[in-house]
This record gives sequence, structure tokens and C-alpha cells, in this order.
Amino acid sequence: MILPIFAALVLFLIINMITVAAFAIDKRRSSSDARRIPESRLLWFAALGGTPGAFWARNRYWHKTLKQPFVGRLQLIAMVQVGVAAGLAIAVVI
Repeated sequence: MILPIFAALVLFLIINMITVAAFAIDKRRSSSDARRIPESRLLWFAALGGTPGAFWARNRYWHKTLKQPFVGRLQLIAMVQVGVAAGLAIAVVI
């Protein structure tokens, strides 16, 4: 039982580190004329579990903090994830 939980935690940390790195790279590229990371890819990283990393990176690098509809979509992803987590928690308790 502990091994699957540990594996899930490791995957969660990895996807969040990838998400933070993607935001940092995109922010650095936004200062120059280099090729940017598409917003859809940043949102996919968040949807795959990197939402905490995405919110942290947005505040840390001051990147994509006002851009709509990106902000709304990221918030929607976070709300869905919280709802799924709450539903799973309730299902486990019942």
C-alpha cells in the first residue's frame, strides 16, 4: 500500500517541477524574441497535476498573472482538481 502512494507522490513532485521549469523557461523567453512555450502546453502540465507548481511559478516569476483567458482556464483546472480530490476523499471515507 505504501509503494503506490510513494510512487504517486514522486510523480506529483516531478510534474510540478516540470511545470515550474516550463513557466521559468517561458518567462525567460518572453524577455527575448525566442520561441515561447505554448499556453496550451502550460495548461496541460497543470491539468496533469502541476497546478500547485503553476500557481507558485506564476507568483515567483510574475508570469501569466493577468493574461486572460489563461488565468481563468488555470483556475478552472484547479477547481476541477479540488472537486475530484474532495470526491475521492469522500468516497474513501464512506
